[in-house]
Amino acid sequence: MPEVTVHIGGRSFDVACQDGEQEFLHAAAAMLDEEASVMADQLGRMPESRMLLMAGLLLADKTLTVQAKQKDNASRIADLEAEIKALRARPAERVEVPVIPSAIGDGLAELAARAEALAEEMEQGAH
Repeated sequence: MPEVTVHIGGRSFDVACQDGEQEFLHAAAAMLDEEASVMADQLGRMPESRMLLMAGLLLADKTLTVQAKQKDNASRIADLEAEIKALRARPAERVEVPVIPSAIGDGLAELAARAEALAEEMEQGAH
């Protein structure tokens, strides 16, 4: 079992961990050190046990906040998934597209033919 030296609040601690968990331990110690450093800057030097207790409580508070947000997000996700399921289960809305009567279509075709003929006449007159 490897032993790792971590630095928290300006102090060194030797901690044993499982093989392969050294990086995780260093990351966790860095988080604790960050909280301990903030406290040391604000309150000055204090006993090791008090520093670790206060830093641990600050991290626990942050963790509880994240967990509460995670719970809220999980609830919102569940609500949205239920809404999606309800929308998918609902029959599709029927959309009616207006149909152009054939007489109008024929009239438009005749107008287009006339416009083309006029354009051709004008083109020939210009030459």
